[in-house]
Amino acid sequence: MTSDLEVPVRGDAALDQATDLLRGARVAVLTGAGVSTDSGIPDYRGEGAPVRTPMTFQAFLASEAARKRYWAGSHLGWRAFGAAQPNVGHRALALLEASGVVSGLVTQNVDGLHRRAGSRHVVELHGGMDRVLCLTCGQQFARQAVADRLAVLNPRIELEGEFAVNPDGDVDVDDAASLVVPDCTVCGGILKPDVVFFGEFVPPDVFESAASIVRRSDVLLVAGSSLVVNSGMRLIELARRRRMPIVVVNRGITRGDSRAAVKVDAGASETLAAFAAALAS
Repeated sequence: MTSDLEVPVRGDAALDQATDLLRGARVAVLTGAGVSTDSGIPDYRGEGAPVRTPMTFQAFLASEAARKRYWAGSHLGWRAFGAAQPNVGHRALALLEASGVVSGLVTQNVDGLHRRAGSRHVVELHGGMDRVLCLTCGQQFARQAVADRLAVLNPRIELEGEFAVNPDGDVDVDDAASLVVPDCTVCGGILKPDVVFFGEFVPPDVFESAASIVRRSDVLLVAGSSLVVNSGMRLIELARRRRMPIVVVNRGITRGDSRAAVKVDAGASETLAAFAAALAS
């Protein structure tokens, strides 16, 4: 089962120490954008990440023009974002869960790649781009179904070419005044991808599900997150208060480094593959 997970990892004391901490423990996992970069989805804050002003929930609600601009960019980005495939890091975590090492996984990513890789106990803190929600009646729709409707209503938007896809699955579009945005087929309300926009809060029940994974575990493994987003740091603080060892795997500095028992400064995919090779049976 592990043959396709054999990714070279430089040997160092931190990696060995982290592996020893995880061995025999119930491991809760928190992942960020760095886990999906090897799937072609860019990082928000890593080296070379573009500087951008994301759509806020307040702007989305207040302005039809903002909603049109967002949906135009999101629709173009969905073609590439939806086609992304799980990488070796996603598969390693699924294998660790199947082997009983990982007790549950919390992700800040909205790409759905953990689920597609085979992880079963997944809490998506910020939602999923493959779902669309009506803000009026709460009806959920498959993203592809909404994408198909949008393409029919706006045949000229199906343009050929390459687009720089942002980490949340959209591209930057300057002019979308003529776009026709699909509405809810149940009540005619405003549709929004089922993700937490900037300016929104993680729903309390979702955060509680994430916290319960941490509480039922012995070690918290953080992979590919700078921990700038407060929802991730709240889980770090929960683990710290419970005196749980914290392992951080990330290239570069994170907000959780001072709280980590071990910091592995390396790529997420290669390190998670090494953990799977050492721990999964």
